[in-house]
Amino acid sequence: MNKKGSGAVRIGIGGWSYEPWRGSFYPAKHPQKRELEYASRRLTSIEINSTYYRAQTPEVYAGWYEQTPDSFVFSVKAPRYATHRKVLADAGETIERFLAGGLTELKHKLGPVNWQFMPSKVFDADDFEAFLKLLPKNLDGLPLRHAVEVRHDSFLTPEFIALAREYAVAVVTGADSKHPFIADVAAPFVYVRLMGTQHDEPLGYPAKVLAQWAERAKTWAGGATPSDLPRLAPKLPDTAGRDVYLYVIAGNKVSNPQAAMSLIERVN
Repeated sequence: MNKKGSGAVRIGIGGWSYEPWRGSFYPAKHPQKRELEYASRRLTSIEINSTYYRAQTPEVYAGWYEQTPDSFVFSVKAPRYATHRKVLADAGETIERFLAGGLTELKHKLGPVNWQFMPSKVFDADDFEAFLKLLPKNLDGLPLRHAVEVRHDSFLTPEFIALAREYAVAVVTGADSKHPFIADVAAPFVYVRLMGTQHDEPLGYPAKVLAQWAERAKTWAGGATPSDLPRLAPKLPDTAGRDVYLYVIAGNKVSNPQAAMSLIERVN
């Protein structure tokens, strides 16, 4: 969805190579080397997870660009080596190496970068701000959007939201997980990860829940704030619109593509 006066809503899954999707999402005997091509024509975005574990080459990023439609957008999970450290202020070299490793080959298909932190990482305002200062606004002329996924209860404070807003960094809304649920809008875009698809639901979630998230996505895209979600800080003023990135991750992973496609239908 990208109505006049609103942001775009991008919906997808995490990664595209998963054996149980072969025959349930991908047709039987569909070539594995063409799975991204297939998925990107049924979803509007994918969160690349492999970058969290290992560096990719510019050639790999360029290949992903070539296999996907012009309107498709990737989110990229930043390497754990940048965020899994005691002193975040020391992450500069790792951040620079990751950003210079070929991301620009995604060109206009590059969406937000998700910086995920360990569940044991405690909020320290000074050190976290030092990390945020290391995140550049652009890369070789390509605008960058950053999101932070925090997973310790110490981040459940208005001070954290204020800091994210100061640097226009989105706070990932991770729903249906054991980690903190934070739904405050902190940036000109919204980043959501739904992590609770269920084994007994053909679409991963009950229809009522999918409808709720579709409505929330449309509200965010329209520039407003959903009234049914908790906040740690005062809501931001309404705007002309915000882009929304929503991924169905984890849970009963085999049903995640179905949940994402159902959300796309509801949003549209």
